Amino acid sequence: MASVAVGAKQVPLDQVWHGLFHYTGSETDVVVRDLRVPRTLLGILTGAALGLAGAVMQALTRNPLADPGLFGISSGAAAAVVSGISFLGVTSLTGYVWFAFLGAAVVSVVVHVLGGSRSATPVRLALAGTAVTAVLNGYVYAVELTDSAALDRMRFWTVGSLASANATLVGQVAPFITAGVALALALARPLNAMALGDDQARALGTRPAVTRVLGLAAVTLLCGAATAACGPIVFVGLMVPHMVRSFTGPDLRWVLPYAALLAPALLLGTDILGRVVARPSELQVGIVTALVGGPLFIRLIRRRRTAGL
Repeated sequence: MASVAVGAKQVPLDQVWHGLFHYTGSETDVVVRDLRVPRTLLGILTGAALGLAGAVMQALTRNPLADPGLFGISSGAAAAVVSGISFLGVTSLTGYVWFAFLGAAVVSVVVHVLGGSRSATPVRLALAGTAVTAVLNGYVYAVELTDSAALDRMRFWTVGSLASANATLVGQVAPFITAGVALALALARPLNAMALGDDQARALGTRPAVTRVLGLAAVTLLCGAATAACGPIVFVGLMVPHMVRSFTGPDLRWVLPYAALLAPALLLGTDILGRVVARPSELQVGIVTALVGGPLFIRLIRRRRTAGL
């Protein structure tokens, strides 16, 4: 409700109510229902996706510093978007979504293959993701330096923003994020077993190779759709799982649902802050999460109560 009521343009609460429930098409009604409501819905979907993706990745790789960029998913999305802009003339945000999601999916498959497919281990997956990320980042920078139009159009997307949200964009990414959320929550027990090691996981009836493939698929759906819609947003997927484990412990049956709730609250909170501090303009949410998330994360990891993986 705060995300709907508060913004760069000050709207009295009675007019917010009017725009939500008595829509007449006035300027204020358009701001409330056609701009802020889709922006809020996209923030909820994106936040849940990033929080869950971060928790699943940290469990898959047994790496407390894993985030949605570790497997190269964000870089894959960026590489696909810059290719669409530079070589195919894509100019619309709805066009970016499909290129970004396709790039994220392809890179996830490549990382899994390079990591050893059936013999993949957390370390090999992380190394493969790091290598692919480095290559793709070099490609993105090279295209941007040689194509000024691609650089101009990529500049806003790479910052990370909810400002371009609309009903069409929300409808495009919602099915992918919903499927990713369902798959990630279903993996809580197998991922718990894998925390004991592959041998122990097999003894408990879990198939580590299948779990890694399904986990990678969940991360691709979640992070790919979120990155496609908003651009890369840092710290949410890294920080939220640590915040959740500080009061739930390492049990993923609790960590995953709470991450899906806390991450949207964090993302919308930073988005509201960005709208308020720079009135009548606004700071993009990707900038605010970086500025706020860094110090918060440092404080969080220094607390003794923070639980391990």
